Amino acid sequence: MNGMPDTEAVLRGVLDRWKAGVDGHEPQRIAALFTVDATFQGLHPYSVGRQGVADYYASQPPGLTAAYRVLESRRLSADVVLGYLDVDFGFTDRPTLHVKLGVVLVRSGDEWLIGHYQVSRLDQVLGGRDLAGGPPAARPRR
Repeated sequence: MNGMPDTEAVLRGVLDRWKAGVDGHEPQRIAALFTVDATFQGLHPYSVGRQGVADYYASQPPGLTAAYRVLESRRLSADVVLGYLDVDFGFTDRPTLHVKLGVVLVRSGDEWLIGHYQVSRLDQVLGGRDLAGGPPAARPRR
């Protein structure tokens, strides 16, 4: 798109810094990646703004790690990127948590920030069954 950075590269640039903050248990570093009015939905009640993000990650156990895989990325406009990801949160004392993550990045000057963050645990939806009552549908792999 006319000299704009690659959409997935923009997404990875922000998410690599998010991952480093999660892996390093640095809540303020993570919160700085969000807009001042970001909507944030982890696995607890949602919050708006950087302080809610910092509080959420401060409450996470030491040793938490994040590994992500980009499933889809879209450039919604020159200044807006949508991303959909698989994320595995690793713990030192319990099994890995597999989630889906949807993010909306917005450009602020020369910087990209997270304006919306939404985690979903699809394995918990309807006891692991799809809406028709059958086993979960096969997911396309890339």
